[in-house]
Amino acid sequence: MRADARANHDRLLEVAGAVLADQGADASMRDIARQAGVGLATLLRHFPTRESLLEALLRTSFDELTARAAEVETSSSAPDALRLWLRDFVTYTTNYRGVVTSMVRAIEDPESALHTSCVAMRAAGTRLLTRAQAENVARADLDGADLFALASSLAWLGDQPGLEARAEHLFDVVVSAILVA
Repeated sequence: MRADARANHDRLLEVAGAVLADQGADASMRDIARQAGVGLATLLRHFPTRESLLEALLRTSFDELTARAAEVETSSSAPDALRLWLRDFVTYTTNYRGVVTSMVRAIEDPESALHTSCVAMRAAGTRLLTRAQAENVARADLDGADLFALASSLAWLGDQPGLEARAEHLFDVVVSAILVA
């Protein structure tokens, strides 16, 4: 990629991250281009769809979250690893308001640009859950899809005006329902 094209690409991602954090996943592509100081055609050349832009923004975070699962799996007890990963999941997915819906759709759509990253992330959480279940410290009646749904619900709570304060309490409630004493 040419230096000026790389600079535009990087600037678009930087601005898009800020705009999506402020306005949510449905922010105007035209507004992102304007704030980045480029035309809409330049934005669309780099990111032809909203989903491709989201994928570029989220892939790194989701890959980091997948790597984080492997890290805590080897450095923490099974319940602590699951708790830490769930906390990270909620934190990563609330960086950009409204992204949870895109993630849930991407899991079910193999054609989605986000599908591979989301599936890998869900598999990482599933490994942590399976480990905790094998050690009899997590409910046996949950699977990776359940864990992803619960984690996504917690992330959704953090996106809702007026519910942010409840999100921390409900995180603890959900984790205590997953992990058994």
